[in-house]
Amino acid sequence: MGGRFRRGPGAAWPPRGAGGSWTVGPRGPVGTPGEALRPSEAGTKAGTGASPVLTGPAGGGPKRREWPQDRPLDLELVLAPHRRGGGDPAWRMTPDGAVWRTSRTPDGPGTLRVSLRHGRVSGAAWGPGAGWLLETLPALLGADDDPEGLVPAHDVVRLAAGRHAGLRIGRTFRVLEALVPAVLEQKVVTAEAWRAWRWLLRRYGEPAPGPAPEGMRVFPAPEVWRSIPSWDWHRAGAEAVRARTIANAAWHAAKLEAVSGSAEADRLLRALPGVGVWTSAEVRQRSHGDADAVSVGDFHLPSLVGWSLARERTDDAGMLRLLAPYRGHRHRVSRLLALCGERPPARGPRLAARDFRSF
Repeated sequence: MGGRFRRGPGAAWPPRGAGGSWTVGPRGPVGTPGEALRPSEAGTKAGTGASPVLTGPAGGGPKRREWPQDRPLDLELVLAPHRRGGGDPAWRMTPDGAVWRTSRTPDGPGTLRVSLRHGRVSGAAWGPGAGWLLETLPALLGADDDPEGLVPAHDVVRLAAGRHAGLRIGRTFRVLEALVPAVLEQKVVTAEAWRAWRWLLRRYGEPAPGPAPEGMRVFPAPEVWRSIPSWDWHRAGAEAVRARTIANAAWHAAKLEAVSGSAEADRLLRALPGVGVWTSAEVRQRSHGDADAVSVGDFHLPSLVGWSLARERTDDAGMLRLLAPYRGHRHRVSRLLALCGERPPARGPRLAARDFRSF
């Protein structure tokens, strides 16, 4: 939702050094969003009963994976939550409709390119983390999500669900990558947060592996976030409170990344100073694919939900009351309403972005 004002405070997969090609075979049942799911299990559901195939590099080329997609899938809509503004150095969409995304995986930095053409998903990846990115690609695209479990109780939700049948809630398995931008978005207008995110990634992120679009960067390692000096946080436009929250979270990165499910992640995240219910929900929506993690504490969301579902202005408590029939899908419904719902008439001008660099 653009222009939001925030007030809410193992083993390696695939095997390294494997050349040629290999098939990702079944690894048992896949959990539902919010349950524990190892990334190595993420390839068992891809919208089809067939196991996708990973192809190893030939002559230094990318690793690839593709499979037929037999369910509606809106690639841009599914991956949009991981984009932090039009100039995000970690996310690009090229004119051919492909989405490029970088990530710091357990195996190292990687670049992922995803496209959907003629009902077939194609993924290509570069860098040390290429195999991991392709292994978890189906989960990133919402293969474990269950949108059919949503039973609309309002016409606007029914309309939005039908119009956007390709919406899926995917998971990245990368908690810190979701936490840092969420903290940057606390208590400021979105433009401020995105400006800080761009500055920090361009300054401290490393160049994306492979033939990524120009200017793409990989999320810095936890030790880098811990070492950023105060003057660079100031140059980025992030004040000391948010800087301390991010640096402290980076000290606990290993524990956060190892968490088994969304409920446990919520407990650990909210134990960190500066991380509250809103920030935790924003992280778990992305890292764990939690379709029920409603963003309590968002400045605009209660008004959107209240006006769309009941034509009333409401607060967080009223929003939760209206979303109660959708328990298990409250975040999904929030996203659908952001696409098709209505906000109440504005009562004043929008808040302007501030520039902490001038303070």
